[in-house]
Amino acid sequence: MRVIGGKYRSRKLDAFAGESVRPTADRTRESLFNILQGKIVGARFLDAFSGTGAVGIEALSRGAAECVFLDSDKKSAVIAEGNFKRLGINAKVLLTRAEDYLQKCGRFDIVFLDPPYRSECGKNALEIIGKRDILTENGVTIFEHAEPFTGEIEGLCKIDERKYGKAYLTFFGREKA
Repeated sequence: MRVIGGKYRSRKLDAFAGESVRPTADRTRESLFNILQGKIVGARFLDAFSGTGAVGIEALSRGAAECVFLDSDKKSAVIAEGNFKRLGINAKVLLTRAEDYLQKCGRFDIVFLDPPYRSECGKNALEIIGKRDILTENGVTIFEHAEPFTGEIEGLCKIDERKYGKAYLTFFGREKA
């Protein structure tokens, strides 16, 4: 695994051994950041379910002003913080459930959700984001998951969905009044 673009381009990142954790693939991250190109510089970014930290690191590499990293798994935090140290990034992983953090956080320009595929955590997080109006005016939430997204989320509107290998990226914006 490596950083795809920006300041830390081509730098290697530690990843998990085995297949118990599924990090966002390089190709998927590259496509994601090509889509977000005009929104990254100066953005306040949230990498929920951050795992190795690769998505948030990519955001910082491409000019995000700030990235908050969340994960409830201590092993993930250790790997991510090792990646931060190797790159000289002053960041920490908040050891908390994304749903708990979202209940009390401020606003973000970009929220990236990559929960375990078979859990309800991602949908729960989307519902909190919509109800609490966490996105800034032109903000976007990206939800990585295994199946096409169906249903609606109060306070959010689905603006795009793309498939990359086994992963779907569904993009949500604020619901217009």
